[in-house]
Amino acid sequence: MGNELFEKALPILNQIETHHFEAYFVGGAVRDYIMHRTIHDIDITTSAMPDEIEDIFEHTIPIGKEHGTINVVFNNENYEVTTFRSEGDYLDHRRPSEVHFVRNLYEDVQRRDFTINAIAMDKNYKIFDYFGGQKDIQSKLIRTVGNPSERFKEDALRIIRGLRFQSQLTFDIHTETFEAMQLTCSDIEYLSIERIVVEFKKLILGSNVKQSYHNLLSLKLFNHIPFFNELDMTCVYINEPLEFEQWLAILLIKNDTLPSLKQLKISNKEKSDIHTYIDIIETLPQITSKDALKLFVYDYSDYYILKVLNIYSVLQNNQIPTASELIINSLSIKQVVQHLQLHERKEMDVNGKDLLDHFNKNGGPWLKNVLREIECAIVTDKIKNNKEEILKWVNENVKI
Repeated sequence: MGNELFEKALPILNQIETHHFEAYFVGGAVRDYIMHRTIHDIDITTSAMPDEIEDIFEHTIPIGKEHGTINVVFNNENYEVTTFRSEGDYLDHRRPSEVHFVRNLYEDVQRRDFTINAIAMDKNYKIFDYFGGQKDIQSKLIRTVGNPSERFKEDALRIIRGLRFQSQLTFDIHTETFEAMQLTCSDIEYLSIERIVVEFKKLILGSNVKQSYHNLLSLKLFNHIPFFNELDMTCVYINEPLEFEQWLAILLIKNDTLPSLKQLKISNKEKSDIHTYIDIIETLPQITSKDALKLFVYDYSDYYILKVLNIYSVLQNNQIPTASELIINSLSIKQVVQHLQLHERKEMDVNGKDLLDHFNKNGGPWLKNVLREIECAIVTDKIKNNKEEILKWVNENVKI
C-alpha cells in the first residue's frame, strides 16, 4: 500500500533526468498512492522522445512506439514509459487520428480522461495537479478533464471506465459528467467488445457495483453492446461484487434467449467456467440427499461450488432457486471432499479395456454408461475402488 513500487522505479526517473529530460509518475498509481490504496502498476511519462528512451536504457521493447510508449526492462521489472503527447481528432470514437509528441507535462495530462487520473508526481513525491484531481479525490467525485462530452466523444470507453471507477472507488459521478454520459453513450457501439469486456470484469467486481450497475441500466448502455443487447438486462439485480463469469451465468439463466458467447471474444476457459456455473446453479435445487451431494461435489469440484455459495444472496435476490443450506454449506462440501474415494475418473481401478475384456464384448454406448454407473457407485460409497470388487458389483447390479 505504501511507496515500495515507486521506490523500485525511481532509478528509471533518475536515469531519464540525468539525460536532461523530465520524468514523472502519472495516472492510477498516483491516484491510489494519494488514496492510500494498494498500487499495482507504475506508469511513467516523460519529455524524452521514444528514440531517446531507447538510447538511454540498455533493455527496451517498443510495445507502442508509434504512440510514444516504450517498455523499459529494469531489474527484471517492466515499466511503460510514454512520451508527453497531445492527440489529434478522434475520428472513430476509439482512438486519435494522430499523436503529437510534446515537451510539456500540462499538454500531456490535459488529454487524460478524469481529473483523478490526471495527477503527476516527481521523484521527490511532489504532486502536479492542474485540474483539481486531489480535490475530487477528497470529495469522492469522478469528473472529466475539461468538457465531458468532448472527452466521451473522443473515446466512448471512458463512459464505462467512469462507471468502473465509481464501482471500484465508491465515488459519485459529477452531474455534468453523468449528463454527458447520457448524451454520448450510443457511441459505445463503435468500441471493440474486447475493450468493453476488460472494463466490465473490473466493474462487476467493485465494492460499489450496486450503484454502478444501476447506472449502467439507467443509461441503457447495454443496448449498444453486442451479446448484451440480445438480453433483458433489467431482469437481473446486482447488489454485491461477483466475478464476470458468475454474472454471465446469472444473466443467461434469467433470460430465455441464449446469445452466443463467441460474440464476447473471451477465452475457452472463461466460456467453460460460465457453463460450469450455469450447471451448478441449475443443479442446486436437486441436491436433497447425501448421495446427491457426493456426486455433485465430485462432478463440479469444491472450488466452483464454494464460489457459487459465496454468491447465494445474489441468486436469492434474483429469485433463482438454491439448495438448503443445511445440506450444502462450506463445511459439508469440505467434509465430502475429504472422504471421496475418487476425484476424477482416471483414478478408478478399472477402465474401458478391463470391461471389454471382462464381458468379451465390442465397444459401444453401453461402455460409457457402465463406466458412469461404476463411477457413481464408488463416489457414493456403494463399493470400494478395487478392481475385483468393482467387477463383482457390475456382474450383480448392471444390465448390459
